[in-house]
Amino acid sequence: MTITDIHITPIAVADPPLLNAAGLHAPYALRIIVELVTSDGVSGWGEIPGSAKTFAALEQARDCVIGRSPFDINAITAALGAIAKPEQRTMTPWDQRQWVHVRSAIEVACFDLMGKATGHPVVDLLGGKARERVPFAAYLFYKHAGAGGELEFGSEPTASGWTGARQASALDPDGIVAQAKAMVSHYGFRSIKLKGGVFEPVVEVDSILALREAFGPDVPLRLDPNAIWKLETAIEMGRRLEGVLEYYEDPVRGQEAMGTLAKAIDLPLATNMCTTSFSDLQGSVKWQSESIILSDHHFWGGLRASLELARFCDAFGRGLSMHSNSHLGISLAAMTHLAAAVPNLTYDLDTHYPWQDGHDLVANPLKFEDGAIAVPDAPGLGVEIDRDRLASLHENYLSCGLTDRNDEVEMQKVEPGWTFQPTRW
Repeated sequence: MTITDIHITPIAVADPPLLNAAGLHAPYALRIIVELVTSDGVSGWGEIPGSAKTFAALEQARDCVIGRSPFDINAITAALGAIAKPEQRTMTPWDQRQWVHVRSAIEVACFDLMGKATGHPVVDLLGGKARERVPFAAYLFYKHAGAGGELEFGSEPTASGWTGARQASALDPDGIVAQAKAMVSHYGFRSIKLKGGVFEPVVEVDSILALREAFGPDVPLRLDPNAIWKLETAIEMGRRLEGVLEYYEDPVRGQEAMGTLAKAIDLPLATNMCTTSFSDLQGSVKWQSESIILSDHHFWGGLRASLELARFCDAFGRGLSMHSNSHLGISLAAMTHLAAAVPNLTYDLDTHYPWQDGHDLVANPLKFEDGAIAVPDAPGLGVEIDRDRLASLHENYLSCGLTDRNDEVEMQKVEPGWTFQPTRW
């Protein structure tokens, strides 16, 4: 089996006006779909966050892939490493490193091909199932009214349930509780995460306390201010949330500040921002900056790298969960296979998928039942791509005018003059 071609397709999928520390989601979220085609006509698929720079990097990677076997991942990785440019994570809450994305997309597509060639699901190629079902958490956002895409901003919905909640505004604790009730009812999630860093910290703490009152002490809660709080603010708010949160994710910026915060409050700290690469692990141990690392195969360089991260967590007493981004079904399938293969997965996974549900390019989307997904048994990732839908989402990309994510620009359309501040409160 030899890879004979690579198809790189940028797409745009409807995304509601969700708020975060960097601003506001645009009406479309950008993704890139990578298809590796073999000499015997088999396709393997990968999916990563989209940007013009990442697309250009993937184009440069063609010669690293074509002519090689998908089983020869070490050689492919070495070839990519030889042309990759040095990268560092920026101040934005999301990870913009192009080459780590490229390695991830190509590796996932190779694993999809290997699974199809051997008749095994990807989880088997990663060591086999440590669990049959993978649990996920509800992921809440403060948001304006609107459902994304052509609808962008809109009036309050008349629809009920999750359809209505996905369109409705949620700008205060009551709105967040209503959103949570609709999402949990629809998907059966058994833990809840709130994306913070949007309003005054007291508002976000009040939202968590409102969730606790609404759902009771048996539903784990998480708060993620995206490292936008000052240390003294994070200490004050953290003390209010002791005994309430399952974990406190990235309230402050940097490993040293996280380590100081960890000593000042009685709450587990989690990160997707201060420990995000293998070069960060020395600092993680030095500063004891977190109790839980949120892995992400898109940002750690693929599935194998994520398994290596899991071994570090096991050796150094870290809990392990998984971060997400505005993903579709290829990424969801890869996350599910990876999570199923990790023995020391200790927390329910993040997922943005409810915000994109119904807009997927997968013909057989994975289903949430009681907040979890059963690990697919079909060869490879176990998902089939609807090529007509892929073409339609590519047309969205060509017509929407977006080539990179910029939440600050979108926020300025609502609040002129607004600027992103790495530390705000």
